Amino acid sequence: MLTSFLPGFALSLTLIMAIGAQNAFVLRQGLRREHVLVVVLVCATSDAILITAGVAGFGALAEAAPWFGSLMRYGGAAFLLWYGWRNAVSAWRGGEGLEAEGQATRSLGKAILTLLALTWLNPHVYLDTLVLLGSISAQYPDRMSFGIGAAMASFVFFFALGYGARLLAPLFAKPRSWQILDAVIAVTMWGIAIKLLAM
Repeated sequence: MLTSFLPGFALSLTLIMAIGAQNAFVLRQGLRREHVLVVVLVCATSDAILITAGVAGFGALAEAAPWFGSLMRYGGAAFLLWYGWRNAVSAWRGGEGLEAEGQATRSLGKAILTLLALTWLNPHVYLDTLVLLGSISAQYPDRMSFGIGAAMASFVFFFALGYGARLLAPLFAKPRSWQILDAVIAVTMWGIAIKLLAM
């Protein structure tokens, strides 16, 4: 189980940690301590739904068409190499400090609607969950454990970000912190890509 759970957890975590509007919104809500529980649950539950759909759909397709698994393995590896390169370039250039002290959403309804838009209208979320995680899960012996690990990473990350925001904000207001994070993400992505190609 752990041989599938841990890669799912690690890959999902590195995908979620990328700088984006959703994470900035969660960080801002956490800083202001507004609707934090609902905000993190909406993010993590949305991810869990998409991850489950990706793992279930691509797993069934891989069993029906064995050649599809190989196609997705190489496609996933190519995407990971590109994604890692993008983070490496971002780490090299720097200057991408996160401004978290924006105006917070005042009502719970507005916060949820904003978050749903940031999550479900973002094309990258479908690429990361349905396509990437779904296709890579087919390469592991226990796809369910892979999916559980990926979903668990989402819950861990968003709860840590939402409730740890006051501790993280001073650190991640500095461009150097984002450079280090981007470098770690790049190396992780490349490592997973190499492992996929070696399978």
